[in-house]
Amino acid sequence: MSTSPADIKLPQRSGTVSSSFTRRTSMSDDEAIPETDSSETTTLLLERLRAWKHMCGYLEDYFNATAKVQKSQSKDYEKILKAVNEPLKEGHHFSSSAGGVSGLFENIRLNTQGMVMIYNDGEKNLKSAVLPTLERLHKEIKTKSKELNSGAVKGAKAVEKARGLTQKHIELLGQNSASHDSSFSSKIEPHHDPYLLKRGVNHRLNNQVNEENNHRQDILAVQNSFQQFEAHVLQTVQGALDQFHQHMGSQLDRQRAMYADILGTAQRIPPDFEWINFCVRNDAALVNPDSPPRSFASITFPNMDHRSTQPLIEGSLERRSRAMIKGYSSGYYVVTPARYLHEFKDNDDFRRDPTPELSLYLPDCVVGAIDGVKFNVKGKDVSSGKIGNAFHTNTELSFKAHTPNDAEKWWSVIKESSRSPAPAPPTLAVATSPTATSPGGAVSPSRNVSGQSQPPVYADTEKSQGTASPAAASPAAASPAAASPAAASPAAASPAVGVTGTASSGTALGVSAVEKS
Repeated sequence: MSTSPADIKLPQRSGTVSSSFTRRTSMSDDEAIPETDSSETTTLLLERLRAWKHMCGYLEDYFNATAKVQKSQSKDYEKILKAVNEPLKEGHHFSSSAGGVSGLFENIRLNTQGMVMIYNDGEKNLKSAVLPTLERLHKEIKTKSKELNSGAVKGAKAVEKARGLTQKHIELLGQNSASHDSSFSSKIEPHHDPYLLKRGVNHRLNNQVNEENNHRQDILAVQNSFQQFEAHVLQTVQGALDQFHQHMGSQLDRQRAMYADILGTAQRIPPDFEWINFCVRNDAALVNPDSPPRSFASITFPNMDHRSTQPLIEGSLERRSRAMIKGYSSGYYVVTPARYLHEFKDNDDFRRDPTPELSLYLPDCVVGAIDGVKFNVKGKDVSSGKIGNAFHTNTELSFKAHTPNDAEKWWSVIKESSRSPAPAPPTLAVATSPTATSPGGAVSPSRNVSGQSQPPVYADTEKSQGTASPAAASPAAASPAAASPAAASPAAASPAVGVTGTASSGTALGVSAVEKS
């Protein structure tokens, strides 16, 4: 007994399809911006749905023409032949072998050629039973096309947008990393710090990978549903042809044999025959379900390990809140090669964009002495950009490390960074005070401030810009009376000494020394 082609177990896609697409996917997994087109698979599947839609339309035309031909007999059957005499639209999507959809239409053409006599009752039967089934199938194909177009295309646009944002940030990182290498002594804008830009790349690249994987899962789910959907399409066509055969049963034996042959040809097409052949022909464009999703850990991008992106020191510190009631609060701090001290809520680049809560350009800051686990830094917060920085004033920030050893490490790195070359550092003019030296020749507490022997306490208020202290410009500050024996009075033992400095902006800075706590 012969075996029907429908009973033959066809191999699964994973065993019959080559791995060229798998190789292409693995080569692009380590790239930050893959060269693959995210909408390629969607476009191919939409074109395939149009092919099925046109196939269904061809059958509808065929049965409509058959219904008309039932009245005019042999002459009208010539019209039926013309309805299916043209090649299928998107016919390259179907297998050219005899056992597929193309073979079915070739069989229809041959059998229609011999149909000369038909009955008038055939028109009524076709319009009431067979055609509605095909019309419903046609609407199902259109609906699936709309769902794929609205869902997958939207996901492809989201992927392209995410890739564009990542690419722009990677280019910005490359520009500022090169600028850092070519002119290390120049000041880099805080939002152009390569360290921050790298973390920004991490954030956007993570969002891009999530968009790509979500889009891939959506496309893969649609792609996997195509086999079942196409089986449903073929089974529906087979059912319509079966109804058509039953309606023609009352006609001549010759007509019945011809329609039975058409039905047999359609039923011999296995539900997954066209899909498997389609996958083999278009293996390079379809998503391989066996390929793993992209992993952030395996991705590399330019300048990700550049020395300007590596922190000099980073970790947890406590900082006293400006509101004295709140005390100390913990934060994540980093000192970068660009000589910035940045404060973050945490070290997570993925949950939110790693924008600093506080940024101090250390060459513009004054670093106090270390006192156990505590040390002070006075400077201006530059994390708000040029406009926001104009409204910020110098603020004294008190830090506390977990151990004295940690405090020594942080203080050393911050102090060294503050001494790095910086453009046009402010010039401090120190006026000689009678209280600078005690009668016994010992150095007063004001010398401890400049010598970094104890943490300084800065003045609570600053004078407005453009107004210098009269004492700083007065000739009396350098008069002989300042060095006379009368200057060695008991007032030299006072713990406070005035140090007046004139910065480039003309701001007078008041500093007073304090005792260790």
